[in-house]
Amino acid sequence: MAKTPTSGKKKTRKASKAKSGNKPGKTQPLQDLNEPDLLELYRSMLSIRRFEEKAGQLYGMGLIGGFCHLYIGQEAVVVGIQSIANKQDSVITSYRDHGHMLATGMDAKGVMAELTGRRGGYSKGKGGSMHMFSRDVNFYGGHGIVGAQVPLGTGLAFAHKYKQDGGITFAYCGDGAINQGQIYESYNMASLWKLPVVYVIENNKYGMGTSIDRASAVTDLYQRGIGFAIPGEQVDGMDVIAVREAANRAASHCRNGDGPYILEMKTYRYRGHSMSDPAKYRSKEEVSKVRKESDPIDLLRDRIFEGGFADEADLKAMDKDIKRLVTAAAEFAQQSPQPDSSELYTDVLLDANA
Repeated sequence: MAKTPTSGKKKTRKASKAKSGNKPGKTQPLQDLNEPDLLELYRSMLSIRRFEEKAGQLYGMGLIGGFCHLYIGQEAVVVGIQSIANKQDSVITSYRDHGHMLATGMDAKGVMAELTGRRGGYSKGKGGSMHMFSRDVNFYGGHGIVGAQVPLGTGLAFAHKYKQDGGITFAYCGDGAINQGQIYESYNMASLWKLPVVYVIENNKYGMGTSIDRASAVTDLYQRGIGFAIPGEQVDGMDVIAVREAANRAASHCRNGDGPYILEMKTYRYRGHSMSDPAKYRSKEEVSKVRKESDPIDLLRDRIFEGGFADEADLKAMDKDIKRLVTAAAEFAQQSPQPDSSELYTDVLLDANA
């Protein structure tokens, strides 16, 4: 992405640390974040925010059908993690996936076109919000079945170890999925075989409409791997720098051959579970308080200002450029043709002899 011009005194700023649970052995140190790093993190989060806002608008206009789960408020999690990921690493997640797609490098036009069910989408308009993939950037979905992506992600990690390609897998799930039995079967397998997988639990406090306090007997979710000898830690998922540092520790643990690692990201979604959810199970005051005190984009913006890396005019110019790109993605999506009826019978079976 093009860098935005900055002004003011330039200096580096040390990243903040996350709260740790069980700590890994070896850690590959990160260099102090400098001006380009911070601005790129900011741009990535703001791009996801603006894309999701536009997706919400298109849904309200009836241009996006089916389910649509927005990532607004949780941007720091995937952006912080992807900032330390390598090209050969794999990513797999649940249905709240647009942010992950953009953070891994998928084109906003293709993602938006898929949301609107158009031929220019990543799954040719046949997958929609929850089912699009990109082999080019090792993004394997987007999965609508709660928790199903975790065993699949464990399989991707097995493939990395089998191929000895140096890659690891980041397998995401939400707090609402954490009590699924298939997750613990995956933990057991991954620990036995020391698979290179980081299990990322995006704890936004509400699985659909149920508070985690009412759904889970143990709410410190990073401890869920203790019975399988999997270390983990709890991280401020609203602080992209803390996420980045924790992700680096977890990735180093996996790359060192020490097996899986769990990161519990304490985050928060501002919108309902999906676009059809009015979110009446929590107060407007609660949401407003989080937005005012812990918004991930605002927190990083304040650090950028404090460090003299950019001023308000610089960030406004960046926002304007991002909005232009998102608008272009929305226009592309609406102008892209509908899939031909013949596509109903494609991409269903694979010819084993081909």
